[in-house]
Amino acid sequence: MKPSVKIIALERMHILIKNAISYSRTNPKLAQRQAYLARKISSKHRVAMPYELKMCFCKKCKSFIAPGIDSKIRLGRSSLKSIRITCSFCGHTYRKVIAQ
Repeated sequence: MKPSVKIIALERMHILIKNAISYSRTNPKLAQRQAYLARKISSKHRVAMPYELKMCFCKKCKSFIAPGIDSKIRLGRSSLKSIRITCSFCGHTYRKVIAQ
């Protein structure tokens, strides 16, 4: 595959996820559709989705969750500092460890 196609696919994924985050309050169906298209582009062109885009998806149900809108974000209280994210669609909770 040509490198130019991969660059265009990455740019398109960034644009779609940015638009999905901005539309998540006013038009959630459109936001879900745009995020779905970003995932399809990633799989069709075999381009790994960057971490900052990948963390906008639930790890269990694979639906798009806008930070703070479609999910609850809490700080962990243990000695290991982490962020707990709870999906509002399936209720799954997962953690992201914060480096100290």
